[in-house]
Amino acid sequence: MDLRFDYNNMMSGVIGAHGVDEASADKDAELIKAAFNEVMDNRGKGWQEWTELPFTDGKEVDEIVSYCESIRKSAESFVVLGIGGSALGPSAVATALLHLRHNELPRAKRNAPKFYVEDNVDPDRMTSLLDIIDLKNTYFNVITKSGETSETLSQFLILYSALKKAVGEKEAKKKIIVTTTIGKGTLYDVAVKEGFKIYGVGKGVGGRFSVLSPVGLVPLAAVGVDIKKLLAGAADMAKASAVADVKKNPALMTAYLQVKSMEQGKNVSVMMPYADSLRYMSDFYAQLWAESLGKAVDKSGKTVNVGQTPAKSLGVTDQHSQVQLYTEGPFDKVVTFLAVDEYKTKQVITNDKTIDACDFLKGRTMNELITFERRATRYALYKANRSNFTITLPSVNAYTVGELLMYFMYETAFAGALMGIDAFNQPGVEEGKKATFAMFNRKGYEEKLKEIESVKKNPDYIIG
Repeated sequence: MDLRFDYNNMMSGVIGAHGVDEASADKDAELIKAAFNEVMDNRGKGWQEWTELPFTDGKEVDEIVSYCESIRKSAESFVVLGIGGSALGPSAVATALLHLRHNELPRAKRNAPKFYVEDNVDPDRMTSLLDIIDLKNTYFNVITKSGETSETLSQFLILYSALKKAVGEKEAKKKIIVTTTIGKGTLYDVAVKEGFKIYGVGKGVGGRFSVLSPVGLVPLAAVGVDIKKLLAGAADMAKASAVADVKKNPALMTAYLQVKSMEQGKNVSVMMPYADSLRYMSDFYAQLWAESLGKAVDKSGKTVNVGQTPAKSLGVTDQHSQVQLYTEGPFDKVVTFLAVDEYKTKQVITNDKTIDACDFLKGRTMNELITFERRATRYALYKANRSNFTITLPSVNAYTVGELLMYFMYETAFAGALMGIDAFNQPGVEEGKKATFAMFNRKGYEEKLKEIESVKKNPDYIIG
């Protein structure tokens, strides 16, 4: 395991009464053990099939690499059509591992297609995509686990039609890749009928836990990410997460500290990476944490209405927009810093002798500046007795990113077990999906439409 975890500033011995008591883990040993065993006993079963993804058969990975290699070499653009976990995972990893200006580089320098992730149905966004891509040199990866996601299906219908007009039906079929549940759903049926390339998502792999399945591996391989190293990092973190000793298991320890913090009223979890390459890891984490832990009832059916709201922040940028609140506002937050030891490049701050100012910066580096600013923010939170901890990546590469992804997933699973809730369902999301189908008059949702139309509005409460 290359990642390092420093949770000093979560403990009462460091930040006082707002921290977690050092003796708590010992007092809660049985609770922690039960949560650990619950997650470990279900590895590879039911909705925990994601735990086995890092150990995917090498032949399957080789096939993905081989298939995507020709796309990487020939395509001008690669477009992911998906939403939620189908988009956030690939976006987070691609941003972490590709050049930060990837799409703006000349083809020879990026040595891969331009990469677009279309995760919304704003009509202006779709129009703008069609304005900038050359359909003749573009591949589309349509991703929906259920095969029924309205947003993704609408995107597919628009782009497949445009593609057929641009290159003809025979060639268009070759440029569509479908990732979905094999044997189930509208998209799978269409893919079989049209003869598209199909990759499967395991039935027990939820969307937000799917980045290490073909959902993430296919688009990432297509843009040149070393998916074997990504999986290797994830595998090593999976092994670290299987250690029973909470003090040696980072995912279990930080899950426990977050749950204890929730009990103290800290209902906001801020993810603050100090690297632009990791900025979308906050989005990935936000979905995992919110969708998994925000639940109305526990496993016994008791109404609990629990959850910790994830908030996204970027260092250094949001030191100038949010840190004032974090240091002096309510004691309702835990801040997680993502730190980097060695950035991909080094930028020296010019020692320009014609500028008679800023001598303390001249000749130093931006690497030092961003590091010192992170440490300064951490110190400011510590001084204000605010809960925070730091995860450090020696460098941002495929292996450490794989570790980070698997850590987030295990931390979420452990937190759910500690809270006594089902971390793998999403009934609140499903209600919205059903309502959308009903408003489109989809067959089978007639009663839901009546229910929606029965909601009364008071005109006195409407302005404009």
